[in-house]
Amino acid sequence: MRFIVSTSTLLKQLQSVSGALSNSTVLPILENFLFEIKEGNLTISATDLQTSMTTSLSVEAKENGRIAIPSRILLDTLKSLPEQPVAFSVDDKTFAIEINAGDGKYKLSGENGEDFPKIPVVENATSVNLPASVLAEAINKTIFAVSNDELRPAMTGVYAQLSTQYFTFVATDAHKLVRYRRKDAKAESTTSFILPKKALNLLKSSLPADDVNVAIEYNNTSAFFKFGNINLVCRLIDERYPDYEAVIPQNNTNKLTIDRLSFLGSLSRVAIYANKTTHQVRLKISGSELNISSEDIDFANEAHERLTCQYEGEDLEIGFNARFLIEMLKNLACVEVNLEMSTPNRAGLLLPVGGDENEDVLMLVMPVMLNSYA
Repeated sequence: MRFIVSTSTLLKQLQSVSGALSNSTVLPILENFLFEIKEGNLTISATDLQTSMTTSLSVEAKENGRIAIPSRILLDTLKSLPEQPVAFSVDDKTFAIEINAGDGKYKLSGENGEDFPKIPVVENATSVNLPASVLAEAINKTIFAVSNDELRPAMTGVYAQLSTQYFTFVATDAHKLVRYRRKDAKAESTTSFILPKKALNLLKSSLPADDVNVAIEYNNTSAFFKFGNINLVCRLIDERYPDYEAVIPQNNTNKLTIDRLSFLGSLSRVAIYANKTTHQVRLKISGSELNISSEDIDFANEAHERLTCQYEGEDLEIGFNARFLIEMLKNLACVEVNLEMSTPNRAGLLLPVGGDENEDVLMLVMPVMLNSYA
């Protein structure tokens, strides 16, 4: 088998699917790319058995064939070569690969393409379409709140609820929760599934900047995303998602409205002086004044800042993990935010003011118990 392709074109396609590669020592072939040539079209696949990605491009080739090529050495070689045509020659019996580029010749050992795991096909699937910008926004707004706790597998992914009225994406780690809802995206029937974090991170980095349509197909076990010449298929997390609606407090009589960037800047500075274990900051709200403070008793560190705000409700003192609030504020793009609270031991809701009317963003953060400093 022999084919010729441009170094930059091939490198770009390899990099677009390389995130799906596995470092498996149990199945070393998963450290390879699968190259399949059929009628002048090269399909490249990478998989870790849970998530698979494929891409395709046209090459100069006379015969068909398939070969598994070690990913690391191939990527490193192409990165170091200038833009030029590169010829691959594969011995179909020994799976030896020879790469000719300009005056250079490089030899490496491949593996039998027939031994490469079959890339799953989603059968009996339901399909929906989403603009790439909507999907990217849904991932960006939720993925930071996903849990890393493998003992609670349902929370290690983003919960997608599709209905005839809207799409809802939810992520939580039990300390913070994000519910991102799109009113301009609908499905023909109601369903829900949990998408794994790795697949979403790969989507996030692969989605094009121009607003192409992403075709999403799903069944009981897998989800399949297709855009441009990239296909991504992932195994869904087969768990029951917690009843997140039950933890969203409904009657929040204390409502704070404040400039997002001022609040973010103040929290970021005050958090430097907080206890390095709890990251606790204290919000003391009275009238139109918000006092933010932190203290680390072990090192005699403390910080206080005062901000002007709009506030409706009773005077309130409440503690939060500063890191969670900072993360949430960074993932919003609005000018002002509302922080809705009821009592110091119940969750606070962070909501953007204004913004896209088709977008409904709710962020929930659990309070932390205030220690007794004045």
